Amino acid sequence: VTITTRLLVSHLSGIRHYEKDITKVKEEKEKANRALKLTKSHQDKEQKEKEGKGIEKTDCVKQKKEHDGETKSRNLKPGRKDKEFEQEEYYLKEKFESVIESLKIFKNDPLFFKPGDQFLYSTYGFTLLSAVVERASGQKFTDYMLKMFRDLDMLSTVLDDNEAMIYNRARCYVYNKKGRLVNAPYVDNSYKWAGGGFLSSVGDLLKFGNALLYSYQAGQFKNRNGKLLPGYLKPGTVAMMWTPVPKTEVSWDRDGKYAMAWAVVEKNQQYGCCRRQRHYASHTGGAVGASSVLLILPEELDPEALAAWPVAPPRGVIVTIICNMQSVSLNSTALKIAREFDKEKRAQ
Repeated sequence: VTITTRLLVSHLSGIRHYEKDITKVKEEKEKANRALKLTKSHQDKEQKEKEGKGIEKTDCVKQKKEHDGETKSRNLKPGRKDKEFEQEEYYLKEKFESVIESLKIFKNDPLFFKPGDQFLYSTYGFTLLSAVVERASGQKFTDYMLKMFRDLDMLSTVLDDNEAMIYNRARCYVYNKKGRLVNAPYVDNSYKWAGGGFLSSVGDLLKFGNALLYSYQAGQFKNRNGKLLPGYLKPGTVAMMWTPVPKTEVSWDRDGKYAMAWAVVEKNQQYGCCRRQRHYASHTGGAVGASSVLLILPEELDPEALAAWPVAPPRGVIVTIICNMQSVSLNSTALKIAREFDKEKRAQ
């Protein structure tokens, strides 16, 4: 088989995640597919009701379902037990000197499927990706990333190195079996720098989001008389990163697809005065004792406004949340915050 970097970055490589048993992985995927089919059948039923009895009843049903879902979500205990965190490899304590060395954890394991055939989120896929970056750049992966963070002015973003003294490093927490809050267990993240080994701050993540959004929109602001600096990345590169990839899925937003290291929801509205999807890109993070999200909601730019100074990129809303507690779902909260700020901006 052939595994490309594009397959790695979109989790289509077939490389396993923390679960080694392919049977268990297939069972979980089948459960998820059944739930998705059930959801689709409800949506089809609502569509028929709308066509047969008018839109008013359907909207009421939809609003009630969304309200019930939000209520259920609010009633769930923060930091609830997540099956994924039962995997032993989350709690590795071995220190690896290089990303090449850490490949030994999974390099002899069979692929779960032919590359390109199915989606399976894989932290180890990103470990292999970091090894590719290391060989292609001729630099140690961690050195390469830290230089990039410095270029982006992300001076608080560092390796989660247990031995180093890091100012303002927060303690991390988990719920134990009795439902009590306790300190998170000791782990060494040197086996997965690319997939969950960096510490950051909300300020730095906002800088990162702004740099990406600026790069994405810079090509649309052409009448700047040379006053507009280029983005850190080419506009086409970010557009490619935020283009949904076929056969992918997203666990934290059923409207989304996975793109290249980002989850993306595309702009969509099928009927007037009905549900409207805004284009946004996001990614959640989950580690032992911590949860996070970074969400970018680009502004829908008016061509006439682009010609009027001082309008300039980045234009949109960026939300980031970092929580020093395990298994906290944050994407829906971030999306609600982004929508509120976006609504306020459009009202001005």
